[in-house]
Amino acid sequence: MRMRPTLSWTPDASLPPGTTDPGPVADALRTGGVLVLSGAGLSTESGIPDYRGEGGSLSRHTPMTYQDFTASTHSRRRYWARSHLGWRTFGRARPNAGHRAVAAFARHGLLSGVITQNVDGLHQAAGSDGVVELHGSLDRVVCLSCGDFSPRRELARRLEEANAGFAPVAAAINPDGDADLTDDQVGDFHVVPCTVCGGVLKPDVVFFGEAVPPQRVAHCRALVGEATSLLVLGSSLTVMSGLRFVRQAARAGTPVVIVNRDPTRGDQHAVTRVALPLGTALTTVAGHLGIPVDDPATV
Repeated sequence: MRMRPTLSWTPDASLPPGTTDPGPVADALRTGGVLVLSGAGLSTESGIPDYRGEGGSLSRHTPMTYQDFTASTHSRRRYWARSHLGWRTFGRARPNAGHRAVAAFARHGLLSGVITQNVDGLHQAAGSDGVVELHGSLDRVVCLSCGDFSPRRELARRLEEANAGFAPVAAAINPDGDADLTDDQVGDFHVVPCTVCGGVLKPDVVFFGEAVPPQRVAHCRALVGEATSLLVLGSSLTVMSGLRFVRQAARAGTPVVIVNRDPTRGDQHAVTRVALPLGTALTTVAGHLGIPVDDPATV
């Protein structure tokens, strides 16, 4: 039986509630040198659900673990059937006002960098450059045998050809691009191998139970060390992959500002948490700073 990863924590009731004043975000940005750390909450307004917010996917969905994926042909079939269907919707998602605001802040020289825990590529689609994808990206595929990388669109084409007529209706799409399907809906979905060596293909993302590459972590730590402040956007900071950077900043005396409607595991390390929707908060801040946020029709 697949066990649910340890992905929960108990909020500290002694901490003050979040504020609805986005002023601290504007103050941090005015100083410049701000490092953004974004999570799934930033993409909810693009139609991609988060993990832990109201209606979050973890209430009904156990994410695929690296151990299950590598150990079981059945698990890989189930994953690729669900992910292939999810990709059709996931790949159509477009940046929202929050992504566009982050890109606008960067264009005006207010950011030192962007680290994202998301695998959706929406920061880049909004115009952000040099984004560090902490957990990888769903638009790339890697072979676990030979290490060859290939575009997800090419795999999608091959899976379409190998599974003609596969069009079940998913109950929901999850933040990792996985669609909710029953085993009956998965059926005998055909998984295709690496075209180079015939090996097992995996999306170029960090699964639960899999470590973020050490060189990527080191790069992120260097960015945190150089930042004047750390701005966390839409992350509960439940998992250590993001929380460690908040702890690093706090130990160094670097101010941490969090924008997230719900309490986070990093609140004790933050100077404040702004409890507002990301799009509302960031466009309001952009307005205070006199920075235009691109209209979606121009992106």
